[in-house]
Amino acid sequence: MARVKSLPYSDLPTDIRGVVEKYGTSYGPFGNQAQVLAHVAPAAHHLAAMLMELKARQGITWRYIELAVVVVSKLNACDYCVAHHSPHLRVDGLSEAGLETLLEYENHPELDDVDKLVVEYAIAVTNNAGKTRDKMFERLHAVFSEAQIVELTLRISLCGFFNRFNDALMIEIEEELVGG
Repeated sequence: MARVKSLPYSDLPTDIRGVVEKYGTSYGPFGNQAQVLAHVAPAAHHLAAMLMELKARQGITWRYIELAVVVVSKLNACDYCVAHHSPHLRVDGLSEAGLETLLEYENHPELDDVDKLVVEYAIAVTNNAGKTRDKMFERLHAVFSEAQIVELTLRISLCGFFNRFNDALMIEIEEELVGG
């Protein structure tokens, strides 16, 4: 059970209610998270709007975003985020065994070289961002634009935030994801 109550969307100011509700229902089944975030309405609004805008603009291949998010969530042991983002990778062709061994990326048979680079970068940013070497960025620049590198880094960093937010407040995984 969450450590704070979920707020109904109807309790939000009308000028931001639609964005937060759309995030909680249409962006993915993130209703539990959105309704806890709603306690700080401006944050809920801006985070929801930003995430939906990033997804809509498709600045970087969605597979890479989901790989990064699942890797960060596995590293941080955030069950909420792993449950929400793993299905996207299953649809994109990763097997259950492939998801389980995602952190063992070097010889992963279901990942191509760019996938492996994304996983390696997500690990580096999560575990020791300040010690990420220039060689890593040379490899990233060979595949991604600077805007894509910034977006990938942003999404990795935001995922770390959401992992901590969800875990600290014990936000429950939505019923539709746990088969309830």
